[in-house]
Amino acid sequence: MSRVAIVGATGYAGAELGRACFGHAGIESVTLMSGRTGGERTPADPRQTRWVEPLDLAALGSDFDVVFLCLPHGVGHAATAAALQGEARVVDLSSDHRFRDASVYSRVYGADHPAPELCDAAVYGLTEHGRADIAGARLVANPGCYPTAALLGLLPLVNAGLVAAGTRLTIDAKSGVSGAGKSPSDTTLYGNVNEACRAYGVGTHRHAPEIASRIDADHPVTFVPHLVPMFRGMLATIYVEPRAGVTLQHAQAALDDAYANAPFVHRIEGQPTTGSVARTNHCHLGVAEADGALVVTSAIDNLVKGAAGAALQNMNVMLGFDEQEGLRSLDGVMP
Repeated sequence: MSRVAIVGATGYAGAELGRACFGHAGIESVTLMSGRTGGERTPADPRQTRWVEPLDLAALGSDFDVVFLCLPHGVGHAATAAALQGEARVVDLSSDHRFRDASVYSRVYGADHPAPELCDAAVYGLTEHGRADIAGARLVANPGCYPTAALLGLLPLVNAGLVAAGTRLTIDAKSGVSGAGKSPSDTTLYGNVNEACRAYGVGTHRHAPEIASRIDADHPVTFVPHLVPMFRGMLATIYVEPRAGVTLQHAQAALDDAYANAPFVHRIEGQPTTGSVARTNHCHLGVAEADGALVVTSAIDNLVKGAAGAALQNMNVMLGFDEQEGLRSLDGVMP
């Protein structure tokens, strides 16, 4: 039985993770913490059955087996260091440890990385493509939601050599407003989102270099995210130029082979929808041919498979639990 702390438990991803952890048969205790030290404990629900404690750095390294960090980038390094000084394993949902090279982080986020030695130590937590490394890791960097949707669709084709060398990978992705986090902004105000769809971060979004950094081949990546008027859900439409002689059947086989033993990733016939994966840890993939191009469509719940669910899935692999523990769904609702 494991003792778990969730730091940043009041955000969307932290709250989602808490609900899943409380239903996990292998977890002995779940401690919800805010992202700040000091202050008073606050109720986590209206009935005051669970509480959020102030951040306790000393406890992270001594009282827990696993520490989940659900914090914005750039603010969780003290918590990471405190947890790693003890015996805890850390799953970081921020972007602080997703790049192998600290200089890339500095370029993308405009600030020096405060713990560059951890960039090499961290394991990238795209579970379906890194189980062996994740199992032995002390620090796992959970992928971003957009990279999760994109890479699950892209990597089987690239790794199988089905994509023409040097050709551009184009990713058109759409997300619900929860992907922007819980802090209010003009971007996510209801009046500015309702009945509207817009592209944002074109050419500047931080998830573009994250996606590119995880593709071990020479392909330029064009990534354009969009905000759509729904709370949760993500759909990525990915366009690739196939190598000569590659057919739709080759692409289907590559996806089937890559995820033959993956309980949460499924190639479906037809086109996936965000509604079919809402509140689950599943990713649905569709692939089609369009005027010579291969088009892969990937649907996930950005708060679950794109954040909290993937984090718990990584913990399961790290601790040797059934990969689906705490994540089995009933009628599309997480337990």
